[in-house]
Amino acid sequence: MVAIRDIMTPDAQCIGESDTLTDAARLLRDLRVGAVPICGNDNRLKGMVTDRDITVRCTAEGGNPSEVTAGELGESKLVTVGADDSIEEAIRTMSEHKVRRLPVIDGHDLVGMVTQADVARNCTEDLAGELIEFISDADVT
Repeated sequence: MVAIRDIMTPDAQCIGESDTLTDAARLLRDLRVGAVPICGNDNRLKGMVTDRDITVRCTAEGGNPSEVTAGELGESKLVTVGADDSIEEAIRTMSEHKVRRLPVIDGHDLVGMVTQADVARNCTEDLAGELIEFISDADVT
């Protein structure tokens, strides 16, 4: 079995829950990613913020990204995958929660991120079919 830790991008960076969305946008730009985990002052995961969240849920609603914090906007229902979980588990989790990327945890520690692309590059043809079906779902974020 291929474990998620074998295919993930290690050393994921967090945005602090009290950092602004402008800070989050800069981090997304600098890392060249579309989502970043939100970590609390206790170093535990608090949520995720995406470039789309900043645009649609803040700016388009008249919010000021320099005043709204990542913690205020971040998804409160955080979905993760364990570092030792299988690719199949990641696909099930992504499909069930309609997400394209997952923070990878080992215990309570953030150890990486896994994306649909990571999974697709490392799964069987049958699983790739499931993933393609999932990707074609327009409601996925």
